[in-house]
Amino acid sequence: MQTVSIINTLLSILTVISQIAIVTIIFGVLFHIRVITDFFGTHALLFSFLIALIVTSGSLFYSDVAGYEPCKLCWYQRIFMYPQVIILGIALIVRDSRVRLYSVALSGIGFFIAGYHYLLQLGIAPNIPCSAVGYSVSCTKNFVMNFGYITIPLMSLTAFTLILCLWFTQAKSKKGSSIY
Repeated sequence: MQTVSIINTLLSILTVISQIAIVTIIFGVLFHIRVITDFFGTHALLFSFLIALIVTSGSLFYSDVAGYEPCKLCWYQRIFMYPQVIILGIALIVRDSRVRLYSVALSGIGFFIAGYHYLLQLGIAPNIPCSAVGYSVSCTKNFVMNFGYITIPLMSLTAFTLILCLWFTQAKSKKGSSIY
């Protein structure tokens, strides 16, 4: 299906861009580059919302349009990403930057699940039978492999990592009190 191929490529490109943003943020924090930390810190809420929205839309596309059956670990990652669209969206509308605590908690747990899932796909983490309880596709199944390393769990891991980096940068930024 041509649409699936296009979306796979688009989401993979967004993943690479997000990974570049993560490296940029870390570089900016480590070397105290104010223009970087202020930019990402000032826009942490907006960017986090957009990331959560894109990830949720991509996840729903993969399961509902492309027909990729999510495994147990994918479901757990969804549990920690989907609510962020609503929580961050409301916070954006009412201009409430206190949402950081909730987003960091959800993203932190999602980060560990996605990290384990990616290591499982690489064959590094010990394999637990994902289908032991009810029907589920194997957590080691790769539906997407772009640029030699990007899989769906890596896309998820990158999104959770970027959200965490954005909130960390907002906390460290002089302009971090702004919600946009």
